[in-house]
Amino acid sequence: MASWVPIEQHSDFSLQNLPFGVFSTQSLDQRIGVAVGNHVLDMKALAHNDVFVGLDFDTATLQKSTLNQYAALGRDIHRSVRTFLQNLLSDKTPHAALLRDNDRLRSAALISMRDVKMHLPMAVGDYTDFFVVPYHAQNVGQTLPAAFFEQPLGYHGRASSVVVSGTPVRRPRGQFVGQDGKATFGPSQKLDYEVEFAAFVTHGQQKMGESIEVNDGEDLIFGFVLLNDWSARDIQRRETAPLGPFNGKNFCTTISPWIVSPDALEPYRTAPLRSGPWLPYLNGGREDSVYDILIQVQIQSKSGTFDVSRCNTKNVVFSFPQMLAHHTAGGCPMRTGDLIATGTLSGATPQEYGCLLEVTCDGANQLKVSNAQNQEMCRTFLDDGDSVIFTTYLPRKDGIGGVGFGMCEGQILACH
Repeated sequence: MASWVPIEQHSDFSLQNLPFGVFSTQSLDQRIGVAVGNHVLDMKALAHNDVFVGLDFDTATLQKSTLNQYAALGRDIHRSVRTFLQNLLSDKTPHAALLRDNDRLRSAALISMRDVKMHLPMAVGDYTDFFVVPYHAQNVGQTLPAAFFEQPLGYHGRASSVVVSGTPVRRPRGQFVGQDGKATFGPSQKLDYEVEFAAFVTHGQQKMGESIEVNDGEDLIFGFVLLNDWSARDIQRRETAPLGPFNGKNFCTTISPWIVSPDALEPYRTAPLRSGPWLPYLNGGREDSVYDILIQVQIQSKSGTFDVSRCNTKNVVFSFPQMLAHHTAGGCPMRTGDLIATGTLSGATPQEYGCLLEVTCDGANQLKVSNAQNQEMCRTFLDDGDSVIFTTYLPRKDGIGGVGFGMCEGQILACH
């Protein structure tokens, strides 16, 4: 699918992708856009100019400041709009003339990425972080209970602290055990990142007491983002033993700005690490129910930018449809904009570890890495000023174009 819009060979945003996000500029209010090459296509401008005439959906949903109402229209509409946009941007279809040959509209609707500010793409109603990656637990010496492989375990996170890539991360304060073995309160000394993959929900069953079937789960996923579940390990350790994650996790969660559709990721499907047996309510769906996506982790410090590890989204024992089925099994309602994540996507080798807790054995060893300029960085946990960056790029199976999520990045700021 060649485009009349310039798209570099290794761009995240080929016509195969066309992810949705929310942006603004100095002259434009917050609105929905689609990434194509090094440009953002303004959906509000297209809808205002009746470009979507002929498609049977409420175009007002594309003129909002978040994607929630559009997401709630469902997968059939999303597919139709994606196909329409591919034809609109292709250099070999009659639809291209609607935008390519309209100088006024093209100038208004096609905006350079250099000129945009990205915002949280959806209003997040609830956020649930699952724990479905066995390597992560095993790498930190945990003995996994039988229940780990029989049901998707998770905890409820804090939706109010989910932020878009580029938002600074303030080092949290909390209670932890100091070097003298006594409880103390202050800035976390063991600030960490966690590499995760997450899905936004189109709409749920809405009513209390109802549940989602595994076979329906695919159609309830709007799209996917990269996610950094920032963690204060010392605060987390103090509170987890009696109950579970709380202040060690709730201060910030960063997501990439572009929501990639399930259709864009169709060529990258694969099977999870485990295929059952499960109880009947978790059975069903496709065998290739997860995705094979490498996520590159970098730390940018005052010394330079350093490659740390590469994780993979396939290192899970449950799929997102199974997570939805389990999440709602007791009657918990899901809503448009709910966010569900995988947990840390670590692999079996040190090169695949998804957090510094694993890389440094909880600070017992230092991470020592060099970059291309032979600069060296040594870390146990994150320092103020460090930026953590997740990126990925998926070459098309036929070698044309590619799919990516953009950057998931956050810089650590000192406590107030």
